[in-house]
Parts: sequence; C-alpha cells; structure tokens
Amino acid sequence: MATSILIAARIMPGVAVSGVWAALWLAIFLSIVNILLKPLLILITLPINILTLGLFTFVINALLVLLSASVIKGFYVGGFLSALGFSILLSIISYLLNKLIR
Repeated sequence: MATSILIAARIMPGVAVSGVWAALWLAIFLSIVNILLKPLLILITLPINILTLGLFTFVINALLVLLSASVIKGFYVGGFLSALGFSILLSIISYLLNKLIR
C-alpha cells in the first residue's frame, strides 16, 4: 500500500508525500481508518449512498484521505478534489499492483 501511495502522490497534482516513512505511516493509518471508521460512516450515510447508487462512497473515501492528511505529518492534500482523485487513483494502483504481484 505504501508503494501505491508513493506512486499515486507522484501522479496526482495537489498531493505530496515527503518520503517513504510518511507513506508507511499513511498506509497504516488509512488501513486502520478503513477498518474502524469507514463501515460506521457508510452505515450512517446509507440513505444518501442508496440515493446516489453508491457514488457517495467516493466522498467518504475523500474525507478519510483529508482526515489522514490532517493527522499524518509529511502527507499533504491540496483540497477535496485532490483527495477525491487521490483516493480513486490509489484504489486503481493498488488493484493493479495486487494483480501484478499475484
């Protein structure tokens, strides 16, 4: 995941990671947040998520990336659209790297 973060940050404008250690801490933090906080947020926003046919999940992912940027030193996000693009790009790169490794 840290490799995916470094690649996505290099591609996505408005997002910066200061180094490998920041990427590792971000990977750990995002994993914990995705396990603990994301299911709760999806449950709370279920009516909106149903109305948008699941697209509101992208907004939740972007908000979690913004939360991560405020907690992890060395990870900077320029704004909501950068966080949204970063979360989508991170998912795509992680998927491709997992397919490549397996």
